[in-house]
Amino acid sequence: MAVITSEWGSRDLPPGARARDGGTWTSGLSVNEFAALRAAGFEPVGAVMDSTVHDLGRRYDRPYECGYRPAPRAVQYDRSGRPLPTHDRLGRSLPTSVTITTGSGTAAGGHHTYLRTFHRARRAATERMAAECASLGGDGIVSVRLDVVPFLDAPDQLEFRASGTAVRARGPVRPGRVFLSHVSGQEFGKLIASGWVPVDLVLGASSGVRHVDERTEQQTGARAPAQEVEGLTDLVRRTRHDARRRLAADVRRSGAEGAVLSTAGLTTWARSCPAGGEDHMVESTFVGTSITAFRTDHRPPRSLSFMRL
Repeated sequence: MAVITSEWGSRDLPPGARARDGGTWTSGLSVNEFAALRAAGFEPVGAVMDSTVHDLGRRYDRPYECGYRPAPRAVQYDRSGRPLPTHDRLGRSLPTSVTITTGSGTAAGGHHTYLRTFHRARRAATERMAAECASLGGDGIVSVRLDVVPFLDAPDQLEFRASGTAVRARGPVRPGRVFLSHVSGQEFGKLIASGWVPVDLVLGASSGVRHVDERTEQQTGARAPAQEVEGLTDLVRRTRHDARRRLAADVRRSGAEGAVLSTAGLTTWARSCPAGGEDHMVESTFVGTSITAFRTDHRPPRSLSFMRL
């Protein structure tokens, strides 16, 4: 049994990975996943895990970074001298807020910093896990789980925890780099059998905010009829669209042809606004595995037909 006496630096491999005996392996696989991996020409070499804790910082501090646009105190006029409307044809106040997401350019403010830190934390956890896989002689990791959980009940401090099972090809053909995949052992076997290989874990995330203006209050008040809340619809649609766009960009970065998804999440909450009142916050996240086709001729195995006699 190996004994670790040196201190473990946060950028080094975990002590368990350095001390592990090469003849014994562990995994997070079920019996069916193990059998599917073996049938696809791969074998497990060990369970791998790593994590990092990041403070993501505030999304915004200045009042107008929440999309709040105060209504003018005096009548506003257009270029022809006509007064601009303040209410629609039904007498409802026009919106005085806009949706701000991480894709809103310079208006995004602290949202950009938040998202950059989010991606940096995710890469740190997965890259360290990939390094542990390589140290075990593995070619990739299957059944990857990426858990993002609050740390010490601090709203902006999160632990990014990545875990999975490192696998190795039994044949002479080896991938050029460690691949990461959320797919299970059975799904991995199906990908290989159909001529596709996983490339990398991909992520598309976006954060959005919209101030609760008078129009939204009218549409959500106690006396409001059943109707669409236009401001909240706009907030959800724009944030989700920005996350999908970032997912596609991450797939292109990995050099793959497409992606299969594992998670399409949407989280909403409210918080006090620095300008007064309340803001609605939305965070949209897409997680998946980018895949690419074999570059050689491949014929998937034929299915067996069963007939009742």
